[in-house]
Amino acid sequence: MADKTKLGIIFVFLAFSAVSCEHDKNDVIPDRYIDFTMNLNDIEFINLTSIFGSVYVNASTNNWGQKAAGFNNNGIIVFAGPEGEFYAYDRTCPHDYFVSERSVRIDVVDIIFAECPVCKTRYALTSGGTPLAGGAGKHPLKNYRTSVMGNYLHVWNH
Repeated sequence: MADKTKLGIIFVFLAFSAVSCEHDKNDVIPDRYIDFTMNLNDIEFINLTSIFGSVYVNASTNNWGQKAAGFNNNGIIVFAGPEGEFYAYDRTCPHDYFVSERSVRIDVVDIIFAECPVCKTRYALTSGGTPLAGGAGKHPLKNYRTSVMGNYLHVWNH
């Protein structure tokens, strides 16, 4: 019985360790409370009606305030992927933040990529904000959750 208890404790410890390591690996940018809902019929978000369209949102968008500001008020990229999927990424470059704690805002370039103006790392918006080979970055963009209900897109992280 004591061996089973020890084995159970070891298993729980290893499971928590694995989750903790995975969280640290993918979350270079510190968490901020994100929670807003976009009306996809709003003219401000018309770019999201076509595949690979994107928009920037920030604290002044629709008076959402800090709930849409992203880390250090850099804002969020909302991206329309194929098959009706939507992605939301923090605009803060994870490489620059990881290396020097600089808060550098990235921009969408070439439709499906975002790029940091400082380190020149390009991130693929179609694959979770993964940094491309050859760039300086090793960490993906910070992702936020999305869900669609009718013409409304909810973005959040809590």
